[in-house]
Amino acid sequence: MFERWLKIKTKKSGLIIGPRRSGKTTLLKMRFPDYNYITLDNLDYLNWATRDAKGLFDQLGPEVIIDEIQRKPELTIAVKYAIDNQNAHILMTGSSSVGLLGATADTLAGRIQIYSLPTVCWGENIGPPTNNIFESNTNPIHIKHGQRKLMDTLKYGLFPEILMHNKPEDKMELLQNYRDTYFTRDLMQLSNMENMEGLLAIFHHLARTIGSHLEISNFAREAGLSHPTTKKYLNNMHYSELTFRLYGYQYGPAKRFVKAAKTYFSDNGILTSLNILLNEGQLLENFVISEFEKRRKLGIIKCDRLYYYKSAAGREIDLIFESDNVIYAIEIKNTLRPVGRDVSNLVEFSKGMKKKVKMFLFYTGEEYGSIKEVQIIPVAALYRAQ
Repeated sequence: MFERWLKIKTKKSGLIIGPRRSGKTTLLKMRFPDYNYITLDNLDYLNWATRDAKGLFDQLGPEVIIDEIQRKPELTIAVKYAIDNQNAHILMTGSSSVGLLGATADTLAGRIQIYSLPTVCWGENIGPPTNNIFESNTNPIHIKHGQRKLMDTLKYGLFPEILMHNKPEDKMELLQNYRDTYFTRDLMQLSNMENMEGLLAIFHHLARTIGSHLEISNFAREAGLSHPTTKKYLNNMHYSELTFRLYGYQYGPAKRFVKAAKTYFSDNGILTSLNILLNEGQLLENFVISEFEKRRKLGIIKCDRLYYYKSAAGREIDLIFESDNVIYAIEIKNTLRPVGRDVSNLVEFSKGMKKKVKMFLFYTGEEYGSIKEVQIIPVAALYRAQ
């Protein structure tokens, strides 16, 4: 397995949150090969943790990896005791934050570092990042490599195991297996519900409306589910790291989280696993925005959250974030030859801002350029860039 870009503090206990099959366990086993390992997917260990958590830690010793700790959030109390009284170094993983982050924050405050491990950043499996996407141009050779891989990546995504296969049929078989287990079974178990048809209907409607505002009532009607059930499924998709949300930048801080959000999938492979035919523009938008979200979660992009923008007149910008008191405004266009009208929303947005605005348009060609102070960047430049 290849080295991941996530940096882990080796002297402090930690919790890694990320979707199923994103490589959390493999990463910890590679970097801490001498640690004792247990997974709470194993019912014997889960029962032991339930009956006698302290005895479990006494048996495991001071250096431990605990996989899927979200299955028993109360175990964090025993983790706290082991860290405080036995000088233990404990590394945990969780594929859902439901009930986990709250319990962890209350019990382990100041004792552990919390990390996010998304699926693989584009080019992460090849080596370390080579440049900053906003500060310098990507090596033309890397752009050529990225351009050749783009269509395959848009379709099959970047789960670590997907990258270990070369044949399309092998990738598709693996994604379908993920869909039938991790993407659906785990979600139903987490939601304590058994309506598979309703869940798949929500998945399909969510995929078809990528880039649109999330209206729960529409999802409920399409899926034939109640409003509370639909909301629960959508929230658990989010907590399981299968999806993420962009809130409206145009709203004030107090209103951003109650106004309509946009939902994207954390990896394009999830979309393909659902056997939904989406156009190339939708796949490209989800892919590029998810690549920036991955870099944000890894701490490469220094900001708390990503946003979208929509003016009162209906002008939209795909992606907005603030870093070091600078606003980054990004549009994504499925075109080989961007023109002036493609950057008009960016230019209009920048006119009303008091802060410094850096404007970018990502497109499917191979050359860098600029239009009206907007930097034009190939999507393929994301390959191996941070």
